[in-house]
Amino acid sequence: MSKMIIAAALAVGVAGVAQAHVSFETKEAPVGASYKAVLRVPHGCEGEPTLKVRVQIPEGLIAVKPMPKAGWTLETVKGKYAKTYDYHGTPTAEGVTEVIWTGELPDAFYDEFVFRGMLTDSLAPGTDLYVPVVQECANGTERWIEIPAAGQDPDSLEYPAPGLKLLPAVGG
Repeated sequence: MSKMIIAAALAVGVAGVAQAHVSFETKEAPVGASYKAVLRVPHGCEGEPTLKVRVQIPEGLIAVKPMPKAGWTLETVKGKYAKTYDYHGTPTAEGVTEVIWTGELPDAFYDEFVFRGMLTDSLAPGTDLYVPVVQECANGTERWIEIPAAGQDPDSLEYPAPGLKLLPAVGG
């Protein structure tokens, strides 16, 4: 009986850890469509408040526009894409490659950081797109940047990057 209690406690503990990761509210979206990313930041770093949230935009996610947050400073870093994409009939070779929000989120609270972008049709349906996030605090950093190897369960990683399951294009 005590082995069952220990196993149950471990299962609850693992489930609690999985929910503590930075994650997306909507975890799947079709390629060739616009995607509204609502990134959930559930806590600070070791009890400290979050002071900065940095989001690295992966290749294939273009035309990114972040949503301003009251009380936070917003900046974007622009750069060249690895290739040129068609964005509503316009060849697009550069855009936002990083979004940075700077403010203060106490450890006792969670918040959401929002941006939207286009999931290009160059992305493969049935795969996952990972978006690395770095959460900076006064005396520490949480790097949600681990991307699972092929076949690896993302929940097995200590600091997994938020992932998005790519679905077939609508009508495709």
